[in-house]
Amino acid sequence: MTTHNAATRRETSVDEFSAAAHAWLSDNAKPRTPPGHAAWGAGPDDVSVFHDLDFAAERNLLDEAMAWQRTKFDAGFGAVQWPVEFGGAALPAACEEAFDEAEAEYETPGHHETFSVTLHLVAPTLRTFGTAEQQRELIPRFLRTTELCCQLFSEPGAGSDLAGLSTRAVGDGDEWVINGQKTWSSGARFAAWGELICRTDPTVPKHAGQTAFIVPMDAPGITIVPIRQMSGGASFNEVFFDDVRIPDRLRLGDVGQGWKVALTTLGFERGASGSGRGAQAVGGSWAQLHQLAEQVGANSDPIVRDDLARLYSLDRIRDLLAGRVAAAARTSGTPGPEASLGKLLWTQWMTTAGDLAARILGAHVCADTGEWGTYAWAKHVLGAPGYRIAGGSDEIQHNIIGERVLGLPGDVRVDRNVAFSDVPR
Repeated sequence: MTTHNAATRRETSVDEFSAAAHAWLSDNAKPRTPPGHAAWGAGPDDVSVFHDLDFAAERNLLDEAMAWQRTKFDAGFGAVQWPVEFGGAALPAACEEAFDEAEAEYETPGHHETFSVTLHLVAPTLRTFGTAEQQRELIPRFLRTTELCCQLFSEPGAGSDLAGLSTRAVGDGDEWVINGQKTWSSGARFAAWGELICRTDPTVPKHAGQTAFIVPMDAPGITIVPIRQMSGGASFNEVFFDDVRIPDRLRLGDVGQGWKVALTTLGFERGASGSGRGAQAVGGSWAQLHQLAEQVGANSDPIVRDDLARLYSLDRIRDLLAGRVAAAARTSGTPGPEASLGKLLWTQWMTTAGDLAARILGAHVCADTGEWGTYAWAKHVLGAPGYRIAGGSDEIQHNIIGERVLGLPGDVRVDRNVAFSDVPR
């Protein structure tokens, strides 16, 4: 089998790199029919937003995705823009975009949130804030997906107001003792590491008293409990910390810098939302909805046609904005407030797609008749609302755009400059 190592082609043009990528993919994967272009009834009809899988099936999905990433990484295509010292190819963003476009033409393992968190959120956060030792030891393992990561941010009492978190980390010599609870942690059952934000100083205002850590998920005192979702799966988890001890060398950034670390990770998450990364579309595609309308004879309905046009416009706008977000990130190193607009467009697309599927199908979206490509949209409808919360709620995104882009005054905050321990809860 021919190997086309991208890392040895650093002086080539984007066209030459794209040709090498196509050649390597043709040797290692099967061409696939784009969504909405296959014959009706052929192949999988899954358009879910979150998985509805038992533990073994979800584990298998992740194993396949990790194996594919390792194959890409070893051939030089798994970390195209990353520096050579981390196992990357040190090529420009245009080359990574070219590979993504080429990969979309081939059958590859399905999407999983934990996989995206590892590659696109935690690894770049470590590159920004990690020590030389952390970067050397962990980043190559994450980029190759030898090990996976989860986020340990949200809490039962601190969702959209993430700065109000109360999980405590108390220093004890060269260790930290952690107690508290996190929730909505995607893929925590399968993760080897978690990026954790804790309260380390309750005597200062809430944004200032936080510290970030990178935590081994098998540490004594950590308990993971899956959360059953209305869509059927258990992608999310609660994570409990009971006197969990970790060494100070696993601290991520300076003490008290946790809010900055969290914002950076959330920026990467918003930048990745709806960016089109990878070959598998989350929640279906415009082409699939168009095909569905044709199949059931709804494509002559003027309201359906208007909704299809609106959805197509959202698709194009998201693609153009994703390019702008990526360009801004290349300049600053992290996604800017533009990423919040991309995240809002993504949730708007999800909601519009679910509403359109329900209008096209009518009662068929509520009852499983066994007909291919119909009731499958029920899982999209049930899962789409979750994206209005993931990565920061829609309301938070509006605040970011209003304050950081438009220069509008911030919300009134009664806890500004008040010690966290003095804030009523």
